[in-house]
Amino acid sequence: MVPLRESIWAVTLEDLIGAGLPPDEARSTHASIQRALQGLRRSNGPEAAMEAWRRLSAGILRPDHPHALHQLVYYSTYGDWDQSVRGPPPYWFPSRAHSKLTNLGRIMETHCPKLLGSLYQDPITSFNLFQKFSFDHQEVYWSIVLKELSVVFQKGPKCILDISDKSNHRGVWLPGSVLNIAECCLLPMNFPKKQDNSVAVVWRDEGCDDSPVNHMSLKELREQVILVANAIDAMFMKGDAIAIDMPMTVTAVIIYLAIILAGCVVVSIADSFAANEIVTRLNVSRAKGIFTQDFIVRGGKKFPLYSRVIECNPCKAIVIPGTGKVVDVQLRRDDVLWNEFLSSVGHLRRPYHYSPTYQSIDSVTNILFSSGTTGQPKAIPWTQLSPIRIASDSFAHADIQSNDIFCWPTNLGWVMGPALLYSSFLSGATLALFHGSPLGRSFGKFVQDSGVTILGTVPSLVKTWKTSDCMEGIDWSRIRVLASTGETSTIDDDLWLSSRASYCPIIEFCGGTELASCYIQGSLLQPQVFGAFSTPSMSTGFVILDDHGTPYADDQPCVGEVALFPVYMGATDRLLNADNEEIYFKGMPTYKGMKLRRHGDILQRTIGGYIVVQGRADDTMNLGGIKTSSVEIERVCNGVDDRVMETAAVSVRIGSVGPEQLVIMVVLKNGQHCEADFLKAKFSKAIQKNLNPLFKVSLVKIIPEFPRTASNKLLRRVLRDQMKRELSTYSRI
Repeated sequence: MVPLRESIWAVTLEDLIGAGLPPDEARSTHASIQRALQGLRRSNGPEAAMEAWRRLSAGILRPDHPHALHQLVYYSTYGDWDQSVRGPPPYWFPSRAHSKLTNLGRIMETHCPKLLGSLYQDPITSFNLFQKFSFDHQEVYWSIVLKELSVVFQKGPKCILDISDKSNHRGVWLPGSVLNIAECCLLPMNFPKKQDNSVAVVWRDEGCDDSPVNHMSLKELREQVILVANAIDAMFMKGDAIAIDMPMTVTAVIIYLAIILAGCVVVSIADSFAANEIVTRLNVSRAKGIFTQDFIVRGGKKFPLYSRVIECNPCKAIVIPGTGKVVDVQLRRDDVLWNEFLSSVGHLRRPYHYSPTYQSIDSVTNILFSSGTTGQPKAIPWTQLSPIRIASDSFAHADIQSNDIFCWPTNLGWVMGPALLYSSFLSGATLALFHGSPLGRSFGKFVQDSGVTILGTVPSLVKTWKTSDCMEGIDWSRIRVLASTGETSTIDDDLWLSSRASYCPIIEFCGGTELASCYIQGSLLQPQVFGAFSTPSMSTGFVILDDHGTPYADDQPCVGEVALFPVYMGATDRLLNADNEEIYFKGMPTYKGMKLRRHGDILQRTIGGYIVVQGRADDTMNLGGIKTSSVEIERVCNGVDDRVMETAAVSVRIGSVGPEQLVIMVVLKNGQHCEADFLKAKFSKAIQKNLNPLFKVSLVKIIPEFPRTASNKLLRRVLRDQMKRELSTYSRI
């Protein structure tokens, strides 16, 4: 980073040259900065700094400028900013005119004069008031939003919310309603506008950078889904659990929708899992079959997938070629080639005709998995309510509209896979898929060529783009909203990302698979700050608890464990392999007559009301956007070397934001000696083989003994704090 100035008013021509601008451009840019600052005085404090940044980010800084220049201007502009008094500084500001064109702004302009009366002013000024209204009057809010989404009931609900059963914490939502949520994704609608000839999906294969982007219309998508649904009927029974373990390709999306259209249940498995993790999920879900690929193709290399899937797995596999039209592996006797599977419906007179299976709103359509603190993955059933909730979040917070093209590199095995699918199709938007690795320039060019307007990321991916400079020269000018989830973003990585799209807002998402949503997010109706959240999601309420379990006041800056109010549309009321009540409600305090729901995040509420996630209350860690547990990692590491007596896995974040780093603490057996770097290599290899190849051990530290409670429980928190101090000291040096 170039040397920074104490304020933007002190930036010199030499500073701009030092930030990478050629002398002639530096002179013109310096003159432009001076003109932009006219009428502003540094002595006017925070207001002058915000207005200066507003002008400079909108009229001076360009995506093709060196990142060092963006750093110089941003950090110097806010050089005098006192966060202890003002909270974090904003980088993006909503405009009153644009706010009324957003989904939520349009709803507010239509309904809030009646709902809020004289208290309503405009979407920006009255946003916080309407968010609170949406929580206090959920029946009213959801009756409005349901009309905005592509949700078609075969039998309408008796009401929006029934809270007569006090034993059901979340309430009964849309009772009596019957539908097929996959059919809702495939039907043409007048509002949101999507016709048979509307583009439903765009995609490109890795290595085809100069080829045209592929398109599939809504009608073509519907016909392909129906074809696969007919083939599923020929092989499986209604209600069967059928797994998908493959990259999120167009074919995977078709299979996902077809399974649900046919009245079966999708079992979501990430394609990065080791064989034993795949088997665990198949066994828990009692899957009758699995769709997979022979290989995963990344960067021109082929990585085996079918061989991992069939290891100790007796259920039938339908195998799709990873590239081309021919499967490049020898199948087991009872497994089926993709082409053979589709040919099973060749005898049908109308293979593109299908009668969907209509089920109640609380019927399970998808089983996803989330690792808990015990190491056993929780099997979380999504009902037909879950897609409605996740799509409504994207509608209200990411502002996804029918003319948008939505891209988010992910997998159907993670919550963002189904979230991306439903957010696109239930809003009438186009789903954009890149068949390959998102780490390099090819992905960025696909985003450019397909005209993506909403791009989702995870912070570790952004860091890779920024470090490698692979997006240099790529035009992301059509992007109007960025989104981020999975882990905490760093300020500088967010600065880089937003600058690539001319400082459009980054909407941060934080939630959980068991919520089918995010409980805190950003909003286009509020100023946004880097690396933080600006609001509870619409219709959501939460409190932050002190060490005694007492909620802080809603406007009080604080740090503590979050607790959600239990009346929550989309939140799970059951788990397949654990006690939902025990995990989410046991031991939680009652507040305002309601038993609060446990979520597990530690939140900081700043001055100004922004929210920063500081980690997990339990020993679950977040590695590269994937949640795992200390117990899982320790179980693998403890058996790696005979000299190891025990291990403790902790994740450490340097500073208040940024990705978590995996640190393994080791106690050796008496009299034994071993080098930390040697163990680091062995631990990494074992973890990547047995848990996830994306996990990376950052540091191994050998210590004499672990801190424990009087009852001999390991104090990982103490180890985490110790390593955070050590690594922070090292980073400063």
